[in-house]
Amino acid sequence: MNLTLEQIQDFKGKYPRQIWSLFFSEMWERFCFYGMRGMLVFFMISELKFGDQQANLQYGATQAFVYAFTFVGGLFADKILGFRKSLFWGGLLMIVGSLILAFEPHQFFFLGIAFTVVGTGFFKPNISTMVGKLYKSDDTRRDAGFSLFYAGINLGALLGGYLCIAIGKGEMLSSIIPEDKRWNVAFGLAAIVMVISLINFVFTQRRMGPIGLAPQKILADGTKVALEKWKEYGVYVLSLIFVPLIMVMVSVPQYTDYFMWTVGPLTLIYLFYEMSKVTSPERKKLWAALIFILFSILFWGIYEQSGGSLSIFAAKNLNKDLLGLDPNGVNNSGGAFFIIFLAPLFGLLWIWLSKRKLEPNTIIKFGLGFIFLGLGYYVLFATRFFADLQGITSLNIFTIALLVITFGELCLSPIGLSIMTKLSTEKLQGMMMGLWFLASAYGQYVAGIIGAGMATAKEGSSNMDALIAYTDGYKQLGLYALIAGVLLIIISPFVKKLMQEVR
Repeated sequence: MNLTLEQIQDFKGKYPRQIWSLFFSEMWERFCFYGMRGMLVFFMISELKFGDQQANLQYGATQAFVYAFTFVGGLFADKILGFRKSLFWGGLLMIVGSLILAFEPHQFFFLGIAFTVVGTGFFKPNISTMVGKLYKSDDTRRDAGFSLFYAGINLGALLGGYLCIAIGKGEMLSSIIPEDKRWNVAFGLAAIVMVISLINFVFTQRRMGPIGLAPQKILADGTKVALEKWKEYGVYVLSLIFVPLIMVMVSVPQYTDYFMWTVGPLTLIYLFYEMSKVTSPERKKLWAALIFILFSILFWGIYEQSGGSLSIFAAKNLNKDLLGLDPNGVNNSGGAFFIIFLAPLFGLLWIWLSKRKLEPNTIIKFGLGFIFLGLGYYVLFATRFFADLQGITSLNIFTIALLVITFGELCLSPIGLSIMTKLSTEKLQGMMMGLWFLASAYGQYVAGIIGAGMATAKEGSSNMDALIAYTDGYKQLGLYALIAGVLLIIISPFVKKLMQEVR
């Protein structure tokens, strides 16, 4: 089915047909990613016998490198591979990493993780860019499409994040899986769903027309020809060389500091170099994109406490007054659960407001995201008022906080993916999407520093002391988020001018 780009973008209804295929490929890839993510700290502590601090440091390093490598993957996709080949290659590397862990997770743990890090870098930014290509630049339905796509991300996160760790710990299928094989099966499940993701994408390609094909070289006479094959093969070889390098850097968390203090400035220098080669209107849009990216670092630094301080808070300071559910389980899956139901509704809300000329522009949505985030952390602070004398407080109130924080995420994260595709130039879309995820890497890095500070403050204290220390910290984070939200709304006229016709 050789569709043209115009035929794909000229769709009827709320969503293009192709978005559902990308939805399912991304859902299974996120199952693999969040399944692996959910197992890391528990596996390092229970099986590799790491201390809590060491495990959390190495978890933070892994997450930072995962998101940082999306910049590299996006750059190679822009310049050489194209989105389709980049996505497929990344998926293969993720399968290899999962299979290594399924075969011998104790001996080859960091090698398997390194393959997964590099593979995710090639897969993640490029499928998001392909979603953006389904829409014309002025199509108001784009935000709704990214909100639906974001629901697929979280469906995979919910399923993978729960099933993999449950199998590994022996809480599921323990009667049929031998105890010494549970972790092998859990990591193997991540590999199986990644295979499903790639098979789905192979069939998806037939309806994608020219979207995601490799870039071509333009000769002096204007003729377009394919790039030299050695460049494509060189990317494959180079990415395999990255694997042992990433393995060493993830296994020694101190290297994360050196990496984060180096890659950010170098990336900005390269971005400024690319900006010097574009037209003035395109440069203004890229400046606007950079403002979104910088604010997103602060957002994720505050938001991403769920894997660190909120996990400890849930384990030590929450009861089970919400249907008898486990507090850590609610902390790990509550956000994804809310997003699955709310993301399509938010998408439809933007369409409804757009038809009535009431839809806020993207910078206002970002500001609202911060305000909801801040309000959610103030609800976390309010849990102290429901605590007993032992410092145990209400899971119900905690869950309300997760709901409010989810409102903030839905105002920012899917809209952020969308705005990167709107503001990027044609030749820089993969790189800018990678830069968006690089900001997430810095957010993970900042979140680790914040969480470590809270953990140090409560060391050796009682549950009540810990409750006071954590809730004081959450109140402070809530204040920072509210200030950022108000600031974004104040500067929205300036950013709107930079964005020009983009909403």
